[in-house]
Amino acid sequence: MLILLPPSETKRDGGAPDTALDLAALRFPALTEPRTAVLDALGLLDEDPQVAARALKLGPTQSHELERNRAINRSPQLPAMDRYTGVLFDALDAQSLSVGAREFAGRHLVVHSALFGLVGALDPIPAYRLSHDSRLPGVSLQRTWRDAIAAELARETFVLDLRSESYVDLGPAPSQAAYVRVVSADGDGRRRALNHFNKKSKGLFTRALLEAGIEHSDAASLTAWAAGAGFDLTVADVGELELLVA
Repeated sequence: MLILLPPSETKRDGGAPDTALDLAALRFPALTEPRTAVLDALGLLDEDPQVAARALKLGPTQSHELERNRAINRSPQLPAMDRYTGVLFDALDAQSLSVGAREFAGRHLVVHSALFGLVGALDPIPAYRLSHDSRLPGVSLQRTWRDAIAAELARETFVLDLRSESYVDLGPAPSQAAYVRVVSADGDGRRRALNHFNKKSKGLFTRALLEAGIEHSDAASLTAWAAGAGFDLTVADVGELELLVA
């Protein structure tokens, strides 16, 4: 089972002393070549801060993001699940997970990064700024990642896809995947998809999965567990699950 999360725009600073980016330390070694191409293209933006700000869609108060990118190859590293912040990752609260849950995450939790492709939860990565819709010189993120990531995901027996649709476009999951939509119901029982508030629900759901430590082989196993764990998770369509929240 692979639990697949989107990244976050926001990252935690800092990391382990005397560490630096090492692509060989990341999971999915087949992605080393596209990772290198994207890193090289991002480095070209260092030459002109104004061009970089436009390419990365940064406002005047976000100049620190450019310095993060300039320091990518020498800044200290943190496990990916600890690096990302924001609503989903705050709800996941990776640093407070039990030892067993973190070990389970190391085997089964993956974040889809625009910069590194797929990274394992415990993969050491630096703070950086790059989004799915950033524009890099000479490199299309969609062309770079789409087939490479799809090929990696196709090797998995069961993928629980909690990504946003923008990241699905950077690497479609295989037919054996289950894509999760977070929905709410009105007084008549009609369901509608949630936007911002879906992130917290995904974070809490992922945390529960990690603490339970069960390797589900398919959607049926997952939905049966969810019912007992207090989550309203149902099959909505082929390859799609709905997580109902109040």
